[in-house]
Amino acid sequence: MVKKKYLWRHPAGRIYVRLKGRLYRIHAQEGTEDFDREYWEILTGKRMQAKTSWNALIEDYRTSDRWLGLKPRTRQDYDKVMLYLREKIGPRDVKSLTRSDVIAAQKANSHRTRFANYIPQMLVILCEHAIDLGWIANNPAKGVRALKTPQHRKKEHLPWPDWAVDKFRAEASDLPRLIFEIGVGSVQRPGDWVGFRWGDYDGDSLTLRQNKTDKPLVLPCTAELKSALDTAKAALGVIPIAGKPILSKLDGNPMGYRYMSQVMLRERRRLGLEAYDLHALRYRGVQELAWQGCTDDEIAAYSGHATKAMIEKYAGEARQVMRARQAREKRK
Repeated sequence: MVKKKYLWRHPAGRIYVRLKGRLYRIHAQEGTEDFDREYWEILTGKRMQAKTSWNALIEDYRTSDRWLGLKPRTRQDYDKVMLYLREKIGPRDVKSLTRSDVIAAQKANSHRTRFANYIPQMLVILCEHAIDLGWIANNPAKGVRALKTPQHRKKEHLPWPDWAVDKFRAEASDLPRLIFEIGVGSVQRPGDWVGFRWGDYDGDSLTLRQNKTDKPLVLPCTAELKSALDTAKAALGVIPIAGKPILSKLDGNPMGYRYMSQVMLRERRRLGLEAYDLHALRYRGVQELAWQGCTDDEIAAYSGHATKAMIEKYAGEARQVMRARQAREKRK
């Protein structure tokens, strides 16, 4: 065996190649063919991509029924993690992954807890696919504990109070007001608002297939939402084609989530309502349904919530206030 004179071992046990004043880590286990290959690739500047690389695995996974059967929203979340994995370990051999590697990647992203917890989740799925392909025998990503969001970083969505709703409706500009009414009236996730087309509105109801759940819904409009939609439609001057987005930029192009979020943030700042965000509009809608005596099942039929945890939280708060006021009246 040729002696590898450029190796340097970290006190923690990690092995690096010291080359031209820089350190390049070798991820494979010492004494293996993969270790030798990584060493010479670093030394020659030719990091060859293994046939069983993460890049190759991700490409194959994206053609599988595991991927094709996912809901659009789930694909979006997974795509972000797979892009990260491509950038960090794309050319590396899948077989060299260890549990400690998974935990280290998760820890490196602990400043963004949700994304950090998606990393082991995505690696579990990819490793299961690698097992199916015969590349590995075990799944080193399984069983990695999810990180908890630190208390100081937790941010609750404050449901819009009556005075804030009244102020926004009275003083907001036309486009932010339309976005606002879609949020409260449809009781959907903000990511779905930009997907509404004029063909989804029949003058009384909106139709939708949710991005996250792929669930089809018919949403009867509130009086405020119907008025806002009718006003926006009339302002176009012509009957819009069915495929035209209801929420469009000034140049007529479709509005994305980020653009919509910026429009609303500017308006909320202008009106002194920055504390109440987009997601909280959905919770306001849930509370309004609860105030009208709707059951959790009826609210879920409108909002499309897959589980009732959020409904129970925000509808429960609304019912508590309502009952407390009723109790006050009885005390008089």
